[in-house]
Amino acid sequence: MEQKYILALDQGTSSCRAILFDNKAKIAGIEQKEFNQLYKKNDWVEQDPIDIFNIQLAVAKKLIKKLNININQIITIGITNQRETTVVWDKNTGKPIYNAIVWQDKRTANFCKSQKVKKIHNYIKKNTGLIVDSYFSATKIHWILNNVKKAKQKARKGDLLFGTIDTWLIWNLTGGKLHITDYSNASRTMLFNIKTLEWDKKLLDFFDIPASMLPKVKDSSLVYGTTEKDIFGKPIKISGIAGDQQAALFGQTCFNTGEAKNTYGTGCFMLMNTGDKFVSSKNGLLTTIAWGINGKVTYALEGSVFIAGALIKWLRNDIKIINSASQTEKIALSVNDNNKVYFVPAFAGLGAPYWNMNAKGAIVGLTQSVKKEHIVRAALESLAYQTKDVFNIMQKDSGIKLHSLNVDGGASVNNFLIQFQSDILGVKVNRPENTESTALGAAFLAGLAVGFWKKNEIKKNHKIEKTFNPNIDDKTRKKLYLGWKKAIKMINV
Repeated sequence: MEQKYILALDQGTSSCRAILFDNKAKIAGIEQKEFNQLYKKNDWVEQDPIDIFNIQLAVAKKLIKKLNININQIITIGITNQRETTVVWDKNTGKPIYNAIVWQDKRTANFCKSQKVKKIHNYIKKNTGLIVDSYFSATKIHWILNNVKKAKQKARKGDLLFGTIDTWLIWNLTGGKLHITDYSNASRTMLFNIKTLEWDKKLLDFFDIPASMLPKVKDSSLVYGTTEKDIFGKPIKISGIAGDQQAALFGQTCFNTGEAKNTYGTGCFMLMNTGDKFVSSKNGLLTTIAWGINGKVTYALEGSVFIAGALIKWLRNDIKIINSASQTEKIALSVNDNNKVYFVPAFAGLGAPYWNMNAKGAIVGLTQSVKKEHIVRAALESLAYQTKDVFNIMQKDSGIKLHSLNVDGGASVNNFLIQFQSDILGVKVNRPENTESTALGAAFLAGLAVGFWKKNEIKKNHKIEKTFNPNIDDKTRKKLYLGWKKAIKMINV
């Protein structure tokens, strides 16, 4: 029989990837291409939406051609995406009225701190599960409508559409026929009531956003429609959507309450499945929708670390003390310790549990004996320390003791980092054979909708490549973590 495949489109913060999975959830091939980030002002981060779509489509076509795959072999498409990043476009011309404002962008930080917004803070937390922060889509849409010429008038006339990147891709893939998103992405906008599962009228009125701009919200696993025939040569079904972190949770098969994963991508994101319970955090975590299947949503607790892999990229591209990310493991192991150096990478403020939009990054503990190797090691360790911050409060808020952590994402292949993660957490850390959990989750959701897999088959296909066990004592662990907390205190003002 001719092999059949699921095509996963993984649209990330810094690159577009396309991955083909076979019926055993094995990767048949990957194509990836980075795209430009636009920094017009300090704390502003933008991307060209047209560029994103064109590159995402190009890598998909290149992969299909490279593997000599017949289009008929592709059963369906699953889409996963950077979340919160905001696109507003003219529904008549199909053209964006402004660049995509990226989740890392901080231009609305002062608006978020205004007395006006503070008055609605409790309502937002209670009904969206989020905190007021420039991270989310609502204030980005508000900014576009108030700063782009004639945007507000066009929006009120019903001529503008909003979407996170999944919505933008699907609108273009279907020739403007579908303006949709899924529960997981909707829950990241700060406009969606995750209890009633509807766009929240009070919040739309508060941010002065017309309801006509918003996409229809659907299950994360469902046949939504098909691509335009001329895009791939024949229509292909689209049947899976999930924000990147929720997709990774699904890809790690964390289907049961209390199961958690951490993804090391541009940022670090830890999610714990809380089942059908809306668990409200008292310590800076977010409550979010993990996915919706068969009309029923699963909730999750989430801790967001804004800068992870982006720090390694900064070391490589901007200050040039490494040539490649793959070097960092060897460099970190070339010194015995961090020489009491701590790297706090608050390039985009601090996320959970601190939520300080104005914090700036710092390297703490510099002396003349510090070498670049110590700085590289401290940079890697910062990913693990930030994860521990989230890990601790996740247990506290949920009342669930975590005995292990599942990891994935680009930096999870770094053995030094994952061993140190296990050491500093004091629990085992499991790395799967397939660390492409985000794309795999999108593929699983798409495949479920068309009967390509059943849920029990998905669980069987999930295999652990390596388990890391802690090998430092409690005293050393506490001492190292105390140093991190002191470094945080120095910048968290």
